[in-house]
Amino acid sequence: MSIDITDLRSFYASPLGSVTRRYVGRAIGRFWGPLTGLRVLGLGYAPPYLSAARADSERTIAFMPANQGVVNWPGTGVSASALVDPLMMPLPEASIDRVLLVHALETVESPSELLHEIWRILTPGGRIIMVAPNRRGLWARMDTTPFGYGQPYSRSQLKSLMRQTWFSPEGWAETLYVPPLTNRLVLGTAQAWERIGAGFSLPFAGLHIVEATKQLYRPGTVMAVRRSRRTAPAFVPATATRMSSER
Repeated sequence: MSIDITDLRSFYASPLGSVTRRYVGRAIGRFWGPLTGLRVLGLGYAPPYLSAARADSERTIAFMPANQGVVNWPGTGVSASALVDPLMMPLPEASIDRVLLVHALETVESPSELLHEIWRILTPGGRIIMVAPNRRGLWARMDTTPFGYGQPYSRSQLKSLMRQTWFSPEGWAETLYVPPLTNRLVLGTAQAWERIGAGFSLPFAGLHIVEATKQLYRPGTVMAVRRSRRTAPAFVPATATRMSSER
């Protein structure tokens, strides 16, 4: 189940959305690394987190799923956003160095097909940052935020999905320990929630943020070779008695 582009924009314009952008943006920023000269793609609804990448990269583009809708991004200058089918992106193989996947993995019909398509467009050794709702967190249980829609994940489920789609996880982070409430008092204590949750590694964070690297070689399937059995004629010499009787 996907969420409409209008609802996504409204959420990030709200006080709760502002808190989300702050803490998720910080976690993503720790994984970006140097982006100078790199090509960056945001897939899903990534504009709230792409500003930092756009400042340093060679180019940054934002692809948004057709069933979600699209907005013009950035707000000024030439548009770098497009409406696409995320399972058939209009990009050549090995053309992107970094992919940020947010508000996409949990709502797409086939997560494995999505990651296979991202594998295709990534350069060898390219990296993906995945943002996914935590199955054990409050954010996945409440539809007051975009992360309350679709399929949440546990850490083991994400590991299994990456293994199936030829990605190697390199870094993990959890964020959004603050409850997804619009109460000003709760939002005002967000920093304390984050500090305590991260300090004690509590299991109820709202989001998983995973950095993974594209494996250079796809695992191949070893097929057992069947040896064909050939029937060879057996020559049995005739006995002397039998030969004399035939005469």
